[in-house]
Amino acid sequence: MLFDLIMGGDLRSIILGLVLGLPAVVICLTIHEAAHGFTAYLMGDKTAKASGRLTLDPMAHIDPLGFMCMMLVGFGWARPVPVNISQFKNRRLGMGLVAAAGPVSNMILGFIAYVISITLQVKLYPISGFTEALVLFFTYIASMSVGLGVFNLLPVHPLDGSRILDAILPFKMQIKYQNFMNRYGSVVLLVIIAFLWIGGLSFLVIGARQIILNLALNFVGLFL
Repeated sequence: MLFDLIMGGDLRSIILGLVLGLPAVVICLTIHEAAHGFTAYLMGDKTAKASGRLTLDPMAHIDPLGFMCMMLVGFGWARPVPVNISQFKNRRLGMGLVAAAGPVSNMILGFIAYVISITLQVKLYPISGFTEALVLFFTYIASMSVGLGVFNLLPVHPLDGSRILDAILPFKMQIKYQNFMNRYGSVVLLVIIAFLWIGGLSFLVIGARQIILNLALNFVGLFL
């Protein structure tokens, strides 16, 4: 995100991106990790609670490197929430639901932020000054939250998508997948990050954002 603004060379956009992007990134990452923790707790695992991760306090979740990546290029990560699958009645289902909770929470957050942004633009038109900054802030939240959700849905260890896939694969395929990820997962992840850095796979994020935005537009259209 900030990398694109810097390349654009517009000082005002860079400053706005920095001022509004910082809290937006914090919100996206915090919601994502808190969703993992709360879902695990609902499934019977109290590990996250014992570790102080059942909270919306950003300091409990933020990983400095993942935070910087989110600010610079729009994708990143937070500190993984500790989960003990032995506490689940159904281990595969529990792990799958806990893993899915993060990306799903990001899609929901993106939808809500888009709805607020669109509503502000319609209700307060023409927008300027503080209202313009507020619209941009919620647009940042929506854009980065959806991007974070899509990135984490990629089926590569240690991303959430790998745990979701691991939970739904037949047993034999699950073993083969785990063996492959143990051997080559880090390499595949680095390749994917490199692709994302140069704009590859951007169609996935752009497509997801467009879908969520269209849903938000249709939702707002029901009431305005």
